[in-house]
Amino acid sequence: MRPVIYQIFTRLYGNKTKNNKPNGTLQENGSAKMNDITATKLQRISRMGFTHVWFTGLIEHATQTDHTAFGISKDHPAVVKGKAGSPYAIKDYYDIDPDLAVSVPDRMKEFKALLNRTHKAGLKMVIDFVPNHVARHYHSDAAPKGVEDLGEKDDTTKGFDPQNNFYYLPGQQLRTDFARSAAQAEPYVELPAKATGNDCFNASPSRNDWYETVKLNYGIDYQGGRTTHFSPTPSTWKKMTDILLFWAEKGVDAFRCDMAEMVPTAFWSHAVAAVKKEHPDVLFIGEVYNPAQYRDYLAAGFDYLYDKVGLYDTLRAIVCGNASASCITSCWQATDDIKEHMLHFLENHDEQRIASAYFAGNAEKAKPALAAGALMSPGAYMVYAGQEIGEAGMDAEGFSGNDGRTTIFDYWNPASLQKLTAPAFEKKLTPEEAALYDYYQKILTLCNSRKAFEQGGFFDLQYANYGRDYGYNCDRQYSFLRHFGREVYLVAVNFDPASVQVGIKIPSHAFDVLKLREGTKSAVSVMTEETVTVELRPDAPLYVQLPAYGVTVLRL
Repeated sequence: MRPVIYQIFTRLYGNKTKNNKPNGTLQENGSAKMNDITATKLQRISRMGFTHVWFTGLIEHATQTDHTAFGISKDHPAVVKGKAGSPYAIKDYYDIDPDLAVSVPDRMKEFKALLNRTHKAGLKMVIDFVPNHVARHYHSDAAPKGVEDLGEKDDTTKGFDPQNNFYYLPGQQLRTDFARSAAQAEPYVELPAKATGNDCFNASPSRNDWYETVKLNYGIDYQGGRTTHFSPTPSTWKKMTDILLFWAEKGVDAFRCDMAEMVPTAFWSHAVAAVKKEHPDVLFIGEVYNPAQYRDYLAAGFDYLYDKVGLYDTLRAIVCGNASASCITSCWQATDDIKEHMLHFLENHDEQRIASAYFAGNAEKAKPALAAGALMSPGAYMVYAGQEIGEAGMDAEGFSGNDGRTTIFDYWNPASLQKLTAPAFEKKLTPEEAALYDYYQKILTLCNSRKAFEQGGFFDLQYANYGRDYGYNCDRQYSFLRHFGREVYLVAVNFDPASVQVGIKIPSHAFDVLKLREGTKSAVSVMTEETVTVELRPDAPLYVQLPAYGVTVLRL
């Protein structure tokens, strides 16, 4: 079964507080709870065609909210981004974020209940593993007895030591004056300063650095010529592998590994092998942006890798009118040998929303891109909650300004998530939102309901249609075949705002490879469930009607 992943930013999904005050506190704007993600909501997600839910931000992270009443140490606001804080500034790898619990002392019990509900709905749970960096104020108060904390035995007199968990700048104090407010009586003190998460090895990180985080040391001496020191096994390798095993033993099904390419493949080979030895079905999804390293990370044990700089960037450019639809061909050719391992998407928490003014300005425009990305490959596919009804991400929430993204730093309540998590949510949708939701459901359910789309072969038709004959515009239309056994599907997507009738030539080579029989045929339109008559002949046009910003899927 192909993973079809629904990303939920947990803090936002089901927030019952209606306030949306910029820079609002937890008390003012509220937070969703794990208990808000009910069996009913999970069943809706399953019916959409999803197989996995990525609960983003479950692990305890740095925040400006005071949880000292529950024995949780307070974070200094100078090294926390936003009132809520970044979920990628992990404060305790062994704990659940207190904002997400109805009863903070019972937060791990509430997590286990969510995990059980997820599994009962027929879904698998994905959580974040953030291996490259942690919050500056990292300290685990929930680790199992006998577990040594990160940095606990570091020699802070050394800038680098293979057995240190952090990198240090001896004799230098951290400077983050730009992040201080007049209300802060005391500055944040870190002496010696630690290196910042984005490989910033100076004591004065800028606003654009990941100044709220510190870099973890996997045995690479970045300031000593990037020499590697992997034997004996670095302390960080052991500690981070133990963290993965801790969550896998609780029943977590997959790890989305943040900035995986900033951590050496040698560690991943060590850690993934250790986890899969005990839990062979656990998946590892890597955020890797360098195509030259894709195969190295797959060899290290990753199951899926982000296809961001290839297909995502290309589809975005086509949707925005800055590239030809024919550019899709070079995308799949670049990863054809590893296509089963690529994760396609159009939105996630890092990227701008399709409907934002910074992307397409209209969620309808990306419908053909959704169909192409989801149906052309046997790899994984991902949707970000709210995308299916056109969340625009145009709020100025606080630390996260009006940038076309849904905030990960602030307490907030996006309009789309209010609707999707409301009782009888279908009645809350506008006709346009309902139609978009239906489109997403039809496309996503195809991924695993038809063998051709789940695991079948792919045949690109674009090369046979460059001549722009029969009304086919290779800059605005893209077509391909998917096949499994005797099942053959023609998929044609239309990036144009007008509905068009086009003739698509299927080359004689496709007839040979797929053993197609020529003649007048009845074909079923999967999206409309209508039966149409088509002429199926080698190198001759097969005429189809393509909806505006849409897709036609024919079972031939």
